[in-house]
Amino acid sequence: MLFNSIYFAIFFPIVFMLYWFFTNKNVKTQNVLLLLSSYFFYACWDWRFLFLLVFSTLLDYFTGLKMYEAKNNSTKKNWFYLSILINLGFLGFFKYYNFFISSFAEAMSNVGLHFNPWTLNILLPVGISFYTFHGLSYVIDIYKGKIKPENNFVDYSVFVSFFPLLVAGPIERATHLLPQIQQPRIFDYRKMVDGLRQILWGLFKKIVIADSCAEYANLIFNTSSEYSGSTLILGALFFTFQIYCDFSGYSDIALGTARLLGIDLLRNFAFPYFSRDIAEFWRRWHISLSTWFRDYLYIPLGGSKGGTWMKIRNTFIIFLVSGFWHGANWTFIIWGLLNALYIMPSIIFKTNRINLDIVAKGRQLPTMKELFSMTITFCLTIFAWIFFRAENLHHAFQIVSKIFSSSSFKIPYFPGIGLTISIWIYLLFFIIIEWSGREQQFALKLLGTSWSRSFRWSFYGLLVFIIFYYSLSGSNNEFIYFQF
Repeated sequence: MLFNSIYFAIFFPIVFMLYWFFTNKNVKTQNVLLLLSSYFFYACWDWRFLFLLVFSTLLDYFTGLKMYEAKNNSTKKNWFYLSILINLGFLGFFKYYNFFISSFAEAMSNVGLHFNPWTLNILLPVGISFYTFHGLSYVIDIYKGKIKPENNFVDYSVFVSFFPLLVAGPIERATHLLPQIQQPRIFDYRKMVDGLRQILWGLFKKIVIADSCAEYANLIFNTSSEYSGSTLILGALFFTFQIYCDFSGYSDIALGTARLLGIDLLRNFAFPYFSRDIAEFWRRWHISLSTWFRDYLYIPLGGSKGGTWMKIRNTFIIFLVSGFWHGANWTFIIWGLLNALYIMPSIIFKTNRINLDIVAKGRQLPTMKELFSMTITFCLTIFAWIFFRAENLHHAFQIVSKIFSSSSFKIPYFPGIGLTISIWIYLLFFIIIEWSGREQQFALKLLGTSWSRSFRWSFYGLLVFIIFYYSLSGSNNEFIYFQF
């Protein structure tokens, strides 16, 4: 069930009405409703994988209890490692089995040993990377003594499978979400309006910007051999806006939807394309995943407490694992490696913490130095996205070789290029709105609140009309991160 589908437009109002007006605001009844709604939401993708979600939930729920009740540290460790092994085992089987077996066969063929790998036609359960990480963080926190296990199975199950975040995050923590699930929730009109604004902007980013850019990014990338380097640069630019508006659009809808139910989720994006260096970019892009790797991998490896060599080693590990988390393809690993290389100068010269505030804070425009830094960072990001989007390494290097050729000085052309004028207009509008709201939690949070009511509602109405128009004429594409 897509957020940008008619089915969700029917599903959520029903859940909302039952949640606030037919549960007598009883938290236990509300949580049962959330759990059933979440399972129904997930079953709409593929009901068979609902059993995997339930099994994963049961595994970590009982593991948490058993670790807490363990009489000695050895028993506690056994339960802990059992949970980690099973969780990563399922994730590895569904997501990486074919990659490993094919890579092994290719490596053997390079030394003269040939055999046909036994690959499987495995469907990737939607959201498995996200709900697995929910459970892992819960188990790790209990093992380290940071939290106590949750005794109420319904409450814990809602934490794992809460439908706004179930299939593409943000990756929540038990310390943040569970207390909200356990405490009574009251209807807050201001919070509802805030949530609706964020949903509206998320839908605009997904349906109008991301899906429009996807049409041309797919055309150019899928037939890249036919185009000049300049056209391929244009395709990479389209994809750069597509992936941001697609994923951050999903996150906006998820956060807004949860807020309508009285729950605040972790922020996942903080205007990353306005970053002045790669370190800042990664503090603002997919924040819940970046902080997850920081807390559960980077810091346990020694973090930044050791010497420069340890910082470099740990940073490379983090980015390579992050790339591999995104999918079973060498392109993702190279994408992670590129970002690790990008960030190395700031690690070595200890400048990775200099841009902590949003750019041009309290000012309308950036300085020339800030503009230059943002441009360089944005260009580096575009280049890395080429590997993220390419089908394989051969495809990626084919594109890169054309970009670094004389054909990049030709005028870009592809069928329908003249029709892209509307996209550029919407992109300019999008950038202006994002820049105007960059100091807030999301772009529309305060925008228009000081306007007259008629003008404000006309603005919102225009956005609704544009979204509705594009949803009727578009293809309602799935969100990119559903495949991860």
